[in-house]
Amino acid sequence: MRFQHGGNPYRRYVYAADVPRPRVRSTTSRAEIVDAAIRVIDRDGPRPSMDDIAREAGITKPRLYRQFADKADLYTEIADRMAKAAAAATGNDLTLMLQPPRTALRRVLTGYADSIVRHPNVFRFLGQAQVTQRSDDAVLQFDLGRAAADRFAGQAREIAESIPIDTAGIDYLSRAVVGVVVAITDLWLADAALPHPDRTAEFIDQATEFVWGLIDGFLRRQGISADPETPIFTSLAAVNQAR
Repeated sequence: MRFQHGGNPYRRYVYAADVPRPRVRSTTSRAEIVDAAIRVIDRDGPRPSMDDIAREAGITKPRLYRQFADKADLYTEIADRMAKAAAAATGNDLTLMLQPPRTALRRVLTGYADSIVRHPNVFRFLGQAQVTQRSDDAVLQFDLGRAAADRFAGQAREIAESIPIDTAGIDYLSRAVVGVVVAITDLWLADAALPHPDRTAEFIDQATEFVWGLIDGFLRRQGISADPETPIFTSLAAVNQAR
């Protein structure tokens, strides 16, 4: 194919083979495509197109679909990436039990907020993409809190069994805690592309009190009165000694 440049009598033709083409990478991993998708969402907002993601990754759209079965497959990978980042930011050890509950919760929620502030549009994107049609006509339901709740429940059960106290209801407590945090995260992010530091501080304060209220209620049903300014492990150990 040839294209005429200009309208002068000295016709100049440029052949398609002479036109520079976008550089396309020969190999791109799933992780690199997820990186590209997160960059697109960070930059352009929570409604990315697969064309934009492929372009950002330096590949063609058909090549993107060689790495991911469908859009839902890519979305799942993005959700897993963000869940792991949030978990890493909040810490994964039990030393928080040696701190007063309010101090410990504030530390955890500050880490969580920091991870969200780095990618607020990705959190919005995952919230908006909770139900996605797969290529096989099945519907993929994103549950942003399930993995976090399971992790919380596992840690809480380990602590409860070491005291020991009754672990009945821990799964419900874990879902309630994570559900509250996810719901008010959506409220925190609602007003601006990037939350103001004052609003972030308010979010951490409110989340700390709500989460402590749920934990305190669970402990009181066990007959345990815990002081939020005393390390919870100390309170639970004292209960165990009194029994």
